[in-house]
Amino acid sequence: MKGTFYIDSNVFLYPVLYNDMKESETSREILAEIEGKNIQAYTSTLTWDEVSYVVERIFGKTDSIEVGKRFLNFPFLRFIPVDDEIIRRSQVIREKYNLKPRDSIHLSCAIERNISKIITDDADFDGLKEITRIPIKQ
Repeated sequence: MKGTFYIDSNVFLYPVLYNDMKESETSREILAEIEGKNIQAYTSTLTWDEVSYVVERIFGKTDSIEVGKRFLNFPFLRFIPVDDEIIRRSQVIREKYNLKPRDSIHLSCAIERNISKIITDDADFDGLKEITRIPIKQ
């Protein structure tokens, strides 16, 4: 896999939440590609919230804080800040595609950096002209 990709939260969550799923292994491989600088990876600062929230809900605050820290320090992962321009574009995207607010923010962040591929299992990104979904489940 080569190129520049927007990385959705499930790529970070599968390895933390599940040990024996194919998606967990594939996500670990994607993360290794990022760490090895084989792909350029971007995500939103919002992804930290998503990852931390889910881990806290399932495993508790202590694990959530540790996973959040590891996420923020993940090598060669670039963060796109969510600012007022991103949010304004997200509103337009949400109206255009009827996406959930967070998905609209993710797409807006990808557009901000001219990223045309997102790695995610979220099928809500299918059929959008601005981005191509690369599923983890393959």
